[in-house]
Amino acid sequence: RCLTIAHPSLGRFAWPLTCPCLRLFKASRLLVRFNSLASVSTLFSMPERRPFVRLPTDVYPVNYGLRLKPDLIDLTFEGKLEAAVEVTQGTNQIVMNCADIDIITASFVPEGGEGECQTLNQPTFIFRINCAHFLPVHLEINATGFNYQNEDEKVTLCFPSILQKGSGSLKIDFVGELNDKMKGFYRSKYTTPSGENRYAAVTQFEATDARRAFPCWDEPAIKATFDITLIIPKDRIALSNMNVVDRKPYPEDHSLVEVKFATTPIMSTYLVAFVIGEYDFVESQSSDGVTVRVYTPVGKAEQGKFALEVATKTLPFYKDYFSVPYPLPKIDLIAIADFAAGAMENWGLVTYRETALLIDPKNSCASSRQWVALVVGHELAHQWFGNLVTMEWWTHLWLNEGFASWIEYLCVDHCFPEYDIWTQFVSADYTRALDLDALDNSHPIEVDVGHPSEVDEIFDAISYSKGASVIRMLHNYIGDEDFRKGMNAYLLKFQHKNASTEDLWECLEQASGKPIAAVMNSWTKQMGFPIIVVDQEQHGSDRVLKISQKKFCASGPRNGTYENCPNWMVPISICTSEDPSCTKMKVLLDQPETTVNITNIAPDHWIKINPGTVGFYRIQYSTTMLESLLPGIRDLTLLPVDRLGLQNDLFSLARAGMISTVEVLKVMEAFVNEPNYTVWSDLSCNLGVLSSLLSHTDFHEDIQEFIRDLFTPIGMKLGWDSKTGEGHLDALLRGLVLGKLGKAGHKATLEEARRRFKEHVEGKQTLPADLRSPVYLTVLKHGDSTTLDTMLKLHKQADMQEEKNRIERVLGAIPAPDLIQRVLNFALSEEVRPQDTVSVIGGVAGSSKQGRKAAWKFVKDNWEELHNRYQGGFLISRLIKLTADGFAIDKMAAEVKSFFESHHAPAAERTVQQCCENILLNAAWLKRDAEDIHQYLLQRKAPPV
Repeated sequence: RCLTIAHPSLGRFAWPLTCPCLRLFKASRLLVRFNSLASVSTLFSMPERRPFVRLPTDVYPVNYGLRLKPDLIDLTFEGKLEAAVEVTQGTNQIVMNCADIDIITASFVPEGGEGECQTLNQPTFIFRINCAHFLPVHLEINATGFNYQNEDEKVTLCFPSILQKGSGSLKIDFVGELNDKMKGFYRSKYTTPSGENRYAAVTQFEATDARRAFPCWDEPAIKATFDITLIIPKDRIALSNMNVVDRKPYPEDHSLVEVKFATTPIMSTYLVAFVIGEYDFVESQSSDGVTVRVYTPVGKAEQGKFALEVATKTLPFYKDYFSVPYPLPKIDLIAIADFAAGAMENWGLVTYRETALLIDPKNSCASSRQWVALVVGHELAHQWFGNLVTMEWWTHLWLNEGFASWIEYLCVDHCFPEYDIWTQFVSADYTRALDLDALDNSHPIEVDVGHPSEVDEIFDAISYSKGASVIRMLHNYIGDEDFRKGMNAYLLKFQHKNASTEDLWECLEQASGKPIAAVMNSWTKQMGFPIIVVDQEQHGSDRVLKISQKKFCASGPRNGTYENCPNWMVPISICTSEDPSCTKMKVLLDQPETTVNITNIAPDHWIKINPGTVGFYRIQYSTTMLESLLPGIRDLTLLPVDRLGLQNDLFSLARAGMISTVEVLKVMEAFVNEPNYTVWSDLSCNLGVLSSLLSHTDFHEDIQEFIRDLFTPIGMKLGWDSKTGEGHLDALLRGLVLGKLGKAGHKATLEEARRRFKEHVEGKQTLPADLRSPVYLTVLKHGDSTTLDTMLKLHKQADMQEEKNRIERVLGAIPAPDLIQRVLNFALSEEVRPQDTVSVIGGVAGSSKQGRKAAWKFVKDNWEELHNRYQGGFLISRLIKLTADGFAIDKMAAEVKSFFESHHAPAAERTVQQCCENILLNAAWLKRDAEDIHQYLLQRKAPPV
């Protein structure tokens, strides 16, 4: 078939045996030799690799005719590509993307060209075959060489003559492996109802992995249509972006069928998808006539009904919001067993982890339902924003992901108003983004991306959560009506095309009449965010506010004048205690400082900046302003989202050394009457950070007592069993509080958890799904080898991935060192799906000081296997963050840095830097505040004098 020579740095070079007659032979039977060793030496004296450049534009695709024949036993695939292309200027080579694929033959046929099949001059081969008996045929110009540039994941097809300007057809035969890396065209292992292990063939192409399934122009701006045909076993299902138009027996093998799909709209390669496997499905139609199916593992169709309900509500919502109909005749949502991300928005065929799509009415908890609703809302938003209009290059990835991460909440709020989802946004996305963006090793929302290896690194909380947060701020600044007008104009103007961030700003600017580009560029093109410093004076019946901005840094204030500090254009909203839910005034802070006058406000009324916690910034109030706000926490006159925001800002200021941590602990004690789930969730998260920090001291038990004292009243009020009239948020709050109390060693909670766990294991009384995580965590945290054995047995017996994941996430809570090691070894066993290994190891690292040390050592000892498993994708970044972030000793930062200098992880370089920075910040925080915290906790325990 072809001669391939490998070189460790230059990659692979292949020469096809181009004559049609030779395609009848197996490559292993061909005798090929070089005429001289000079050919070899010439080959390896190629120039060094150049900096990354995008594909040339002299040839581009119009349509891909793609036939793929996967072998689900040998785990390989054969492919034939016949692409209609346009040659824009004469060239004797075609450069495409190609990775982990062996091209067998390639040829080019100009449109309408006929003539003789001419034998090409191939002096390096001993074969000469006259092909004259094939007359007459289209003038097929066979490629004379394939130059694989492995570093850039490209292949250059070399032709013996110039391909003239005009249309033509590029034909390529190729083979590849169904890999086990969860990217490209890969294999996913599943178990049939009868217990047999089998493989499905599935795809994950974003960002740059379509090139692992077929040679292509794998850049988002190079769009084309696709005609896909899959040759599969007749007892399997085949799915792709479009609907099936033909399914017929495959003439060469009666055990196979040939499935042909309708032509896609013009689209980017990263959105192409196909799945071959065994699935059941549930089906419905949205109110606007789109066929919606949810595909599940065989026998689990019932678990697809919740996602089906969400999807059929969501499509009409987006159609109405964008005033643009969904452009395809169908949409399929499918649960994939082995899947690295949460989900992927392939046009018309959205792929999901099982835990992001499947809901068992009896065994799924409230948080899982909410997660499925959000992920479905996110991926379906992409069908418009990303698929219909696509980013021009990966630099604009944030626009896709940030927008979808914002509007998923809008969608879920529409479908499930009882979730109070916008308050949860602040805890789940907004504060997470602020924490990451305060680091020196953050990055701007918009990052110039070159080489494909750089893309995975920006699939992070800046692109997603900060992106969503600044779009939420922008939406609030513009107003919903003008925002929707601008979105509609953007989608109509760029549908089936590519766009950049600036194109969206222009459409929103025209719709609103506001300086959108100027405002937003300050948020997307520079990293970080401001801290808004506020002071006040009462002048008669007026209140004068002095407001200034400076960059907020996690390590504390920096010396410097306003002249050399970055500035943002900050939409500032202001409310008062007269009506906390109503914005009294809005200003755009476009200078380092300004003065604002608020009329008719009584001296005893408080003023709150950033009501709704919408603006993406921290706030530092003067002492008097803060003291006037704090009673609003205890008496609940501040709105939940503002109680949360106030506490979170103070906690962040303490970590940065701008206030004492003791002051924050005092504020936290004011939340004793707090009823809101999301406020408790954020408090719990911050206390978890503090508990982790203080695990490095000898008074760790004192912070556990503080946690027990804070959470006991709400725990007693909630009790263990749901009450009539309770809803979604009550279930979330009960699980959170009981888990927090159990982990902190609250005696009554531990005893009740053990009792219920015993009954659950013995089959006497099954634990409700919402109580399983807190009960499992509690018994493990205070358990022994018997507890761990029982939990691993439950894991083995679990039929649902949600239950397996629930157990995997808490196994690391086991305290004994030898049992911790057992859990770590379990993480890499066949019992744990590859994508879930990260959460098992992360669970160990996050549970205790001992666990953190053991997990870090385990990652170092097994680095080669782990890095190979995830191939530098974003899971490796997540693993590093989970295992290294929690240390609080300076020398650990040096150790982490040193390890990754000798064990390169290109896709995680920024994550490593962030971890080292966090370790140093933790160490500084501990040195600065540990003794004061200790004294405060001791004083709390002391009997009153």
